[in-house]
Amino acid sequence: MKKGLVLEGGGMRGMFTEGVLNVFMERGLSFDGLVGVSAGALFGCGYKSHQQRRGLKCNIRFIGDPKYMGVLQWLKTGNYSSAEYAYHIVPTELEPIDAGAFAEDPMDFYVVCTDVETGEPVYKKISHCDYNGLEWFRATASMPLVSKPVELEGKKLLDGGMSDSIPLKFFQSIGYEKNVVVLTQPKGYRKEPSSFYKLLKLYHRDYPQIAETMRQRHIMYNAEIEYVEEQERLGKTFVIYPDEALHIGRMEQNKEKMLAVYELGRKKGMELLPDILAFLSNKS
Repeated sequence: MKKGLVLEGGGMRGMFTEGVLNVFMERGLSFDGLVGVSAGALFGCGYKSHQQRRGLKCNIRFIGDPKYMGVLQWLKTGNYSSAEYAYHIVPTELEPIDAGAFAEDPMDFYVVCTDVETGEPVYKKISHCDYNGLEWFRATASMPLVSKPVELEGKKLLDGGMSDSIPLKFFQSIGYEKNVVVLTQPKGYRKEPSSFYKLLKLYHRDYPQIAETMRQRHIMYNAEIEYVEEQERLGKTFVIYPDEALHIGRMEQNKEKMLAVYELGRKKGMELLPDILAFLSNKS
């Protein structure tokens, strides 16, 4: 029975996920596969490369650096996070991903992106943190309105959270029967309709399907949450939620808030670890 780890995005809410994953690493907990969306993929990368706190260290070190991310970077390049500095110079030179460990670890690693021309999710298995692999990480985390589409394999891609925020069904469809899902919103959360899509009609006017996908995003998201909850009740999925809403912005730059949310993730991971181990060891 293949064991999977499903990581929701949420920008800097992913600090909660980082805390959970570091508890898993400390206890030597492994999975057959991981699928990450947006920030979930970025923080999940350090799990496959066996680098504790790497995501936290990167953001604490570089947040506030205009070369890394920020409004000035967006105004200058069209990308809030620097395409070259944040996704290539930092992970290969300044705070390197252990590319060897990433490649050698047997866990399969998938990211989710959104095809801007169709509005449909694109799933990509990442085996190496080479230039192409890092571009897929950039694509999954490229939020609409503050990012340009990333062109890869004949597709133009943006943030995977627009089309498949919690890809549990996808993982089940490729054989992962027993899954742990890490969410960054508390239990019972439901997404409300947003008028954000109206801005996308203007900013991404060459890709009208993106605005339509975002118009319906709350419907997709809430249906996925209901499915996750159903699978949890059936005992097929173990879900980790924050106890309450995380008081941190998607593009937060306050280091104290980052550390606080990270510690909430660690605390929740430690609290639930015995139950997670029991769930994963159960053969049914």
